[in-house]
Amino acid sequence: MITLKSDREIKGMQAAGDIMVGLFHALADYIKPGLTTWDVDHYAYEYIIAHDATPGELNFEGYKYSTCVSVNDMICHGCPSKDILIKDGDLLKVDTVINYHGYLSDSCHAFVAGTASPEVQKLMDVTWKALYLGIDQAVVGNRIGDIGWAIQNYAENQMGYGVVREYIGHGIGPTMHEKPDVPHYGEAGHGTRLKAGMTITIEPMVNVGDWRSGETADDGWTVRTMDGSLSCQYEHTLVVTDDGPKILSSYDHDFDAKYLLK
Repeated sequence: MITLKSDREIKGMQAAGDIMVGLFHALADYIKPGLTTWDVDHYAYEYIIAHDATPGELNFEGYKYSTCVSVNDMICHGCPSKDILIKDGDLLKVDTVINYHGYLSDSCHAFVAGTASPEVQKLMDVTWKALYLGIDQAVVGNRIGDIGWAIQNYAENQMGYGVVREYIGHGIGPTMHEKPDVPHYGEAGHGTRLKAGMTITIEPMVNVGDWRSGETADDGWTVRTMDGSLSCQYEHTLVVTDDGPKILSSYDHDFDAKYLLK
């Protein structure tokens, strides 16, 4: 079932998104070589709790952490660990959910510890642009396939990268995963028609190499690229409105000016 959110629910999700954005800006200053991914997760937990919220991922389907911290060739669901030491140039994708008094925001941001190599920076730039090309298609009357096609056409057909198929965006609201599913590939003009009040996540995962993932790790969660190539992810929670898509997890309000709720 697809639920259309009320103004009250959207404002609550925006409040959760504001906490998310504050966390990501804090992590941008915190992440550096020499830390472990467990350090990053612990820092995020303390930040979320201090802002009167709870980590939505903690204990979700048995997951034991507040964030997913995926490094380099990890596509997603990277389990934080004291054994994963962050090195200079590492690409980290931090994905988490903020639960603020029952309202959810889901977002992922990519960070580089130290100095980014040209390959890492290009991958981040391509993934960021792919995200926004998808967001631009999230307008009333369009279909879910328009979002996926915009992302896939740019990242794969124009840039020659691989767009992950196995892990996709989704509706979000009182629960973390609602309908509709939001793939980052597909055919324009196909899929669920978008209506005002839908709240969804768009979260492309883009690989430098093959789009396919390998076997899930022994921890039951961590997923890496099949060929060992780098992977990047960005994600926003947004609401479809009669005035276009509005981002509820904006990292840069100046960049996102036209996508913000008035």
